[in-house]
Amino acid sequence: MKLVVVSAGLSVPSSTRLLADRLAKATADRTSAEVQVIELRELAVEIAHNFTNGFAGRQLSAALDAVTEADGLIVVTPVFSASYSGLFKSFFDVLDKEALAGKPVLVAATGGTARHSLVLEHALRPLFAYLRAVVVPTGVYAASEDWGAEGLDGRIERAAGELAGLMVGLTPKVPGPAKVGEFEVVPFEEQLAALRRGA
Repeated sequence: MKLVVVSAGLSVPSSTRLLADRLAKATADRTSAEVQVIELRELAVEIAHNFTNGFAGRQLSAALDAVTEADGLIVVTPVFSASYSGLFKSFFDVLDKEALAGKPVLVAATGGTARHSLVLEHALRPLFAYLRAVVVPTGVYAASEDWGAEGLDGRIERAAGELAGLMVGLTPKVPGPAKVGEFEVVPFEEQLAALRRGA
């Protein structure tokens, strides 16, 4: 199972990358997924070239393939002008429009003030709904004052649990109401196939 993390942080060190790493660890702890992190700042030139010549460079092509093949996705952007960054949007603009269909995605963002927390609902969630991803109910926003404060850890754990649940799936091993210990893991692709069959 593969978990891919897309981080659009620009600085080093980056609070965006820090949040991405914490979300990835909390999710991987629940799924035993292999984690791959994509730093968009390292792909900025190839993304720009892709817009002008229509061809993805070697690193960008590998990143696009990783996102397409992922079992789950964590996306984290800094807030610029009350929305996601241009680099973040550009990466998803060059991604094939079918790549995220049915894929579980956890959305997250960082910013200097809590006033921008609605970026999750008015910018990120609509973008991934348009791409037909399955966005987990809990998005995670971290303002500067959230680091080390009460509440952020709980949001991270709740969002990671929701993403992990979508990635591995839980169905009862036996008919009837499920009891503790009576669950088996069903890969997300099998769940999606069942939904398409109308099961």
